[in-house]
Amino acid sequence: MTRTIGSAVTVKVIQRITGPSGVNSGLAALTQGETAPANPLDTGQVRSQNVAADVAERSTTVQYPAVNVYCEKIVNSLQEKFRTFSGSVQMAMELRHSQDRLDGLQDALELYTDALTQVLNGGRGDWGDGMFYGGAYEVSFGPVKKGGKNFIQVAKVTFEIGVSRS
Repeated sequence: MTRTIGSAVTVKVIQRITGPSGVNSGLAALTQGETAPANPLDTGQVRSQNVAADVAERSTTVQYPAVNVYCEKIVNSLQEKFRTFSGSVQMAMELRHSQDRLDGLQDALELYTDALTQVLNGGRGDWGDGMFYGGAYEVSFGPVKKGGKNFIQVAKVTFEIGVSRS
């Protein structure tokens, strides 16, 4: 059961990221009036996997920025007594951005991260199929490392989805 719950929530998150009110909509709103708008995300840049950046680069062609969505933790706390599953699923969205120059890398990563968090801000409430999002999330930024096109930096957005299933 935990496998299907984690996969189902991951699919819902990816649908929200790539949907009409997803990241690209947020990017357009955030860069409105700027001379150099951010590149929109293609659906191939959003993946459902928990893989290290160096492993991903060795196994496939990676187009940056890339978003990896995955389930970190499933807790069946039995909040509702007669449900098979009633608890929370901790999700993570890892946003990886890479470019050949160090200048502007942090700014670009923060812009894409803002667009991701806008998707979460707009998604509070009932997600259907027994899934609920309360609105809380946490963002952490990693250091710039060597990799990708020359330099790579990662931002990780974690949040919880309440799930109630019979």
